[in-house]
Formats: sequence, structure tokens, C-alpha cells
Amino acid sequence: MIVYLICYIASYFLARGEHYYLSGILLMAAALWLYIQDYRKTGNLIHLRGLFSLFWVGGQGLACLKLSHLQTDWALLTWVCLALSYAGFWAVFELLVRIYGSGQDHYGRWRSYAGNPKPVFHMICAVTIMSLACFVVEAAVLGYVPLLLRGVPHAYSEFHLTGIHYLTVSCVLVPSLTVLYFHMSRGRGSERMLFVVVLMTAVSLLIPILCVSRFQFVFAVVLAAFTYISLQKTFNPLYLLGLLVVLIPVYLILTVARSHDVAYLNGIFEMKYSKMPIFITQPYMYIANNYENFNCLVEALPEHSLGMKSLFPLWALTGLKFFFPQLINYPIYVNKKELTTLTMFYDAFYDFGWAGVLLFSCLLGLLAYLLVIKLREMRNPLGYLLYAQMAAYLMLSFFTTWFSNTTTWFYLILTGMMALYYGMNAHRR
Repeated sequence: MIVYLICYIASYFLARGEHYYLSGILLMAAALWLYIQDYRKTGNLIHLRGLFSLFWVGGQGLACLKLSHLQTDWALLTWVCLALSYAGFWAVFELLVRIYGSGQDHYGRWRSYAGNPKPVFHMICAVTIMSLACFVVEAAVLGYVPLLLRGVPHAYSEFHLTGIHYLTVSCVLVPSLTVLYFHMSRGRGSERMLFVVVLMTAVSLLIPILCVSRFQFVFAVVLAAFTYISLQKTFNPLYLLGLLVVLIPVYLILTVARSHDVAYLNGIFEMKYSKMPIFITQPYMYIANNYENFNCLVEALPEHSLGMKSLFPLWALTGLKFFFPQLINYPIYVNKKELTTLTMFYDAFYDFGWAGVLLFSCLLGLLAYLLVIKLREMRNPLGYLLYAQMAAYLMLSFFTTWFSNTTTWFYLILTGMMALYYGMNAHRR
């Protein structure tokens, strides 16, 4: 933490002196150092605090490079909040480690889970069929499939029906369930069941492609990868290169399908170098501008919502938002209307300011510690999926307000239901 604070303060003063490259590089180096420390101690490639350190602090470092004309010097309160968001998480996690211990031997000596794969097979089939049916309903009602449209950059964002779309995108959980199934069956299942599992997985990955949802496709693959890593006694990081070989081509194809070219993206984000390659502009835009939107919120918010903003999933899932629209009548403060991605701590500040950010980060640190502790002794395979989800949310902490997002809670509820189903059927033959 001392190293982080020194680097953070130095980065702040460098940014104030308009030495943006030095400011950003220093924070990115600190993020990498923090990740390596947790990895060396545990051998866990997806250690939750390590992932959060690497991507949250590293993302802020990227934003500090200021490669876009949209980016401005942040308010002092923004710097304070971003520091608190990491410090609270790290401090709570470290305090619990010192009081109760890490609760684990080296990650490489952990035992993998074994159990009855049949309930997982049922889940794969049920979730895929439900998701596909809802996709067909949406396509029929809306009258189009986003992948088949051309010249409509935002067709994908309009492809949803209230309530049903949560079920459509539940397909992202299927690849992780498939990982669990193959791990538990050890290839001993019938050829018919193996064929069905492969078919269901292919369908589940096809749905986000048809929706032209790069995020849902990447999220599904990342969840599956994290689930696989969490189950292994040892894991070669070079396998991640193979994952990129799969992800990058599909990601680029979906980018073209959404009518997003280099000129469009560089123009939207107003890159200082107008001919910046798309493979730099796109990830930079989706990471860096979220911190800019957080700064917009800090500077423009007239008053705090006192918890109402973060409770949006409750208003949505219960349907109260349709009867009491004032419950969700909170504008989003962003620097450009096309760039609406936020950060995990956006709504925490919206609710209670810097105190909300600090409290939320402490709660995340507590949750992360509990999951890391429980990973070694999972009694239900769905626990690995839960861990993978948390790992993905922390890795993508720069992207959106995960825990005040209705879809996130839908995934968590569905995971809980599947865990309950497994617990009730695990011992049946």
C-alpha cells in the first residue's frame, strides 16, 4: 500500500504539471507490481485483489495518458475518490488476511472439484433453450436480427424487450457450465450427452454474435476461462494466448458488423492522433473514458441520491419502476452522449459521495476475501462460477456499475438457483 500511495501521489502531481505520459506510466507500473505481489504469494492467476489492482489502477493509468481531446484534468475530489476506491478494498482484504490468515496453501496445491455432472448437464440444456427461445421472441417482435443489419451502429442496443432480454443474455453462463461439466465428467459421459453439451455451448456463443454484442461474447469467454483456471491445480499463463486467438477475430468481425470503423471510433472519441489504429483506440476508449465520466459526475452532480441510484436493480426486478418512474429519474453525467460506459464506483459516488465510494470499496474487499477463502473448499461446483463472475466484475471494474446493474443481479440470482438445484440433485443417480 505504501508503494501504491507514493506512486499515486507522484502521478497526481505529474498530471497537474501536464506530464501525462509519466503520470499514466507510473500508475500502470504500480498496478502491475501490485498484481505480481498477490500472484507470487498465492500462485492464483485470478486472485481477486490482484485482478482488481491490475485493472482498476492500471485503467486509471491509461486514462492519465490523455490521448483524447475529450479528456480533461480531473478535479481533486476525483483523485481522492479513485484513491479511496482502491485503498478501502486493499485495506479490508489485508486486515482480514492478517487477522484470520489467508486460509490457503499455495494455489498450485489446491484440489480440484469432483461431483455428479448430470445436474450441470440439465442446467446447460435448460439455460440454452430458454435463452434461444427468448432471442427468437425478441427477433420476431422487433422484426430484425442485429447481425443482419448494415449501416446501423446502434441496432444492437435497441434489440431488447423489457424483462425478456435478461433471459436472452443468460446464455453467457453456459460456457462456464460446460467447463464444469467436462471437468466433473472427465470425458466419461455418453457420446450423446457430450454432443448435446457441445451443441448447446455453440448455440450459447452464437446468440451474442447474432445480437452483435461484443461485450456479451467476451464476457462469456472470460467467465469460462476464469472458471477453468479456478478448477486447475496448475495453469500455464501461455494458454491465455490461445484465448486471445479466439477472441480477437470474433471481436473484430462484430466491430465491422456494428458499422464501427477506424474513422468513426477516432471521431467519436476525438483522439488527438486522428489516424490511431483501431486496436488501440477501441480498448483505450472503453477503459479511459469511464474515468472521465466519473470526473464529469464529480464536477456536475447537484445532490446525492442517498442510496436510490444503487437500488435500481430492485426497482427493475420488482417492476416498481413502471409504477413509480421517479424512483429511476436520475440523469447520467457523461462527457459525450455516445460514450455512456461508467465505472464500478459511479453509483456509489452518486449516492453518498466520497463516503459511498469508500464504504462500497470496503464491502467489495470483504466479499473478495470471503470468496478467495472459500475457493479451496467449494462443496458446490456453482461456487466456481460465482468466483469467476466476481473475478470478471473486478477485472472489468472500469467498465460499468456492476452491482447496481440489473443484469448482474439476474446472473447472481440465476447462479444461486442453479446452485440450489445442484444441491438438491447432486446425490441422485
